[in-house]
Amino acid sequence: MPLIWLSTNVKPESDDAFRIFVCEFRRFAAQTIGKDENAFIIDCRYNPFLTCRGGFEPSVLVQIMSLYNTNPENSIIWTKAFSDFFEEKLGVPAERAVMAFLDAGPDFIGMRGTTASVLRANAAKQG
Repeated sequence: MPLIWLSTNVKPESDDAFRIFVCEFRRFAAQTIGKDENAFIIDCRYNPFLTCRGGFEPSVLVQIMSLYNTNPENSIIWTKAFSDFFEEKLGVPAERAVMAFLDAGPDFIGMRGTTASVLRANAAKQG
């Protein structure tokens, strides 16, 4: 269940256009990270006050939390892929797209009233 927080100061043309962007981003993120698109939780926001490198030029700030596949090698691959995506879709150059990739561990991801580690252990007992 990857969790993504994306903030951009690129103003969407409309709410519908932003929804389309979020759907395209979700599909791209699933393909890039290698997880099922339906498992993603994404919080995507327009923030006119987002600054990068001392200015308000088009920028993106992204935090991606993904269990079991976040590592230094994937961080390099993902950074390039997401940077290219943001440049194509939002016109944000790579030097203004900042990303953080995290694996909090299953003990620190909560859902369905428990943690991912408990759910995984229960699934292993049943299967």
